Amino acid sequence: MNNPHPAAGPATATTTATTTAGASAARERADRRAHTRERLSSGTWDLLVVGGGILGTSVAWHAAQSGLRVAMVDAGDFAGATSSASSKLVHGGLRYLQTGAVRLVAENHHERRVLARDVAPHLVNPLTFHLPVYRGGPHGAAKLGAGVFAYSALSAFGDGVGRVITPHAAAAVNPGLRTEGLKAVAVYGDHQMNDSRVAVMTVRAAVESGAAVLNHAEVTGLRFTRGRVTGADVRDRLDGAEFGIDARLVLNATGPWVDHLRRLEDPGAGPSVRLSKGAHVVLRRTVPWRAALATPVDTYRVTFALPWEDQLLLGTTDEAYEGDPADVRATDADIRQILDEASLSVRDEHLDRSLITYAYAGLRVLPGGPGGVESARRETVVTEGKGGMLSVAGGKWTTYRHIGRTVLAQLARRPGSPVAEEMAPVRDLVRHVPLPGVANPNAVARRLLADRPPAGMDEHTARHLATHYGSLAFDVARLVHEDPALGARVHPDGPDILAQVVYARDREWAETVDDVLRRRLTLTVRGLDTEEARSAVAGLLGA
Repeated sequence: MNNPHPAAGPATATTTATTTAGASAARERADRRAHTRERLSSGTWDLLVVGGGILGTSVAWHAAQSGLRVAMVDAGDFAGATSSASSKLVHGGLRYLQTGAVRLVAENHHERRVLARDVAPHLVNPLTFHLPVYRGGPHGAAKLGAGVFAYSALSAFGDGVGRVITPHAAAAVNPGLRTEGLKAVAVYGDHQMNDSRVAVMTVRAAVESGAAVLNHAEVTGLRFTRGRVTGADVRDRLDGAEFGIDARLVLNATGPWVDHLRRLEDPGAGPSVRLSKGAHVVLRRTVPWRAALATPVDTYRVTFALPWEDQLLLGTTDEAYEGDPADVRATDADIRQILDEASLSVRDEHLDRSLITYAYAGLRVLPGGPGGVESARRETVVTEGKGGMLSVAGGKWTTYRHIGRTVLAQLARRPGSPVAEEMAPVRDLVRHVPLPGVANPNAVARRLLADRPPAGMDEHTARHLATHYGSLAFDVARLVHEDPALGARVHPDGPDILAQVVYARDREWAETVDDVLRRRLTLTVRGLDTEEARSAVAGLLGA
């Protein structure tokens, strides 16, 4: 991920006292990591999950709920790669109706509603979509009108009835909409979220269920007992400490690195997946953006323009990628393509390159097979290697809970599974366990402002905390009550406050400045990842 246009502006300066406190916190954090390493290297775990992205966190969470002793490690940060480089959508998949995948859309809708209403209403937010129909475009108004009606019907009309509105009505909602040649606009409802925050909350849920986790911990080799994979050798990438983890079963959930770990099990293992790069661009909004745009590029692809984190998120691309996954980034060609495709429905003045705050790219993990990546099946595949290691690849945020339960059920059904007798049947698990902090964000925001609001707490920051932490926002606010200096904004132009840095450091496994700014806070996507902001965060981390 990369930020081609970092914004300038002063950040809140750290004081000597803050820096001293950060140094003390750094020692405490190092002690916690050492304690976790000791715990991971003691005894034998039922399941070792390698990879802390969409799939790894979900499997770890559900496996811990089933009664297994679960360990999880990631070479980088949790959701530090592909899983935090998504389009931020929780959606049914309107385009799947074109292929007749009615059941898939209905299942996606079910998972979307469960996330939004029961599991994470504090993190998953409703979003209205406008699908513009232009003269000479790939689809007609009648077809899209029927499509969005069927789409809403498959969601039991929980987001309203899909319909068609006039160009004038659509332009009143989105002043940035290009109206030249616009014939009509189809309207439907879906949801969006901050993928990094959902990932952190899922890790927290796994830990609260008994899992032991460590980020920035790279698997350097696998352990074998009579030809079977029974653990891994691990190196702490922060201090170089090496340790081992013994486990009865190892799950490879490393996303685009899945084949790398498979070759540690079997050097002769061939490719099992192919990769597709999806890039996105984030721009400053200059007008209100009250609905997302999903604009058809051709008969199958759409390009999105989404209001997100007070910005405008554009994307995505879909092209084969064969390089090192660690090197993936949004190139100038990607940015040019995204802006060109967005211009089909967004006025030029809202797409000026001077408005770009951030650009990023991630890799979709797709099953091998014929045809281009754009037509490849988006499905999860579980395979078993010659040493008994299970590898899981492919997934999306909308159905990540379902995928975790499905993988867990497959672990139990495997002939001779070493963990089947130890775990509760998947069907007996509580189906809608909420993520930590579950609450109505509107109620949380009101309470933050009504109950003796801490220093510096304004409506924008209160709303921001409520929609990123839920009821855990009260824990962040408590830090400000204890130390009013932590109520200061990390950057004056963003809603994030210093108390969030301390909370990320102490409660959310944030180890580096990028862990904080990119994945616990929102400063990077806002273009506020300045040297002053980084210095303030580093001081609190003791880095």
